[in-house]
Amino acid sequence: MTGTVSDTYVAALQHNFAEIPADATLVGVVRRPTRWFYGAIDENEPALGPPRKLLTAVNECEARHIENGLAEAAAHNRAMADCDFDRRYREYLVTDTEARAGLQRLRERLEDGEDIAVVCFENTEEKRCHRTIVRSFLQE
Repeated sequence: MTGTVSDTYVAALQHNFAEIPADATLVGVVRRPTRWFYGAIDENEPALGPPRKLLTAVNECEARHIENGLAEAAAHNRAMADCDFDRRYREYLVTDTEARAGLQRLRERLEDGEDIAVVCFENTEEKRCHRTIVRSFLQE
């Protein structure tokens, strides 16, 4: 039996419009979750959050784009592209020991039939997000 993997963001959970299986375990992929984030999820895999250095690069680039007049979501998405976020984050997931272990734990649970929803902060209807990359790794 194989479980399903989906993804959503915390505000969708809080406002009951997340499109995930009703019995899915809500797994955060946030390096530094807030107390209210913990209130919305079942557990967290902090090693699956992007490394601080990569997030800092994206945030600094995003701030520059906002200063130059881009709206927040557009600035975020442009910064993700400028910093080569997808490639660098995927590389992190395959080279970091703790991240690989976190992915493996989730894969084993999926293989046992558990439904899992990967959760973080970003609304991916507007902004690119790392959790979609985590979901694709788990689906491979």
